Amino acid sequence: MVKRRIIDCNDRPLFVTTNTRDRSPIFSNAAFAQEAIDQIYRTQQLHPFLLFGFVIMPDHCHFLLNVLEPVTISQIMNTYKSGLAHQIGQGTLWQPRYDLRIPQNGWKVLDYIDQNPVKAGLCATAKDYPWSSASGKYDVTRLDDSLKA
Repeated sequence: MVKRRIIDCNDRPLFVTTNTRDRSPIFSNAAFAQEAIDQIYRTQQLHPFLLFGFVIMPDHCHFLLNVLEPVTISQIMNTYKSGLAHQIGQGTLWQPRYDLRIPQNGWKVLDYIDQNPVKAGLCATAKDYPWSSASGKYDVTRLDDSLKA
């Protein structure tokens, strides 16, 4: 049995990755990709968190965010994953769980997120990819602004 650790991470950015079941490229469908983005903001309304950046790739999603107490990352991800599966009518959309990392350098992670579709050959520049915060079309918190306190 795997022992789960409780991580106190409310004061640091988190890098979260979640994959579709069997890495199915469901978000190649533009309507589903847009719904994945809309679900981020619906989840944020229910469980407030700071969103620094994201990308919706065909078969996975990356988020850089900061959880605000008393919310937990588990609440955020459960709401996001179950809500999106319901919205697009996919019962088994996701692989169980998600990958969570506490990066040493949030800027490097944000660059990784932004460049992910470029490296995958989906676009020429990060700004060209419509399903990413790098496109400039979505409301995100500037990473440096969050560190002021």
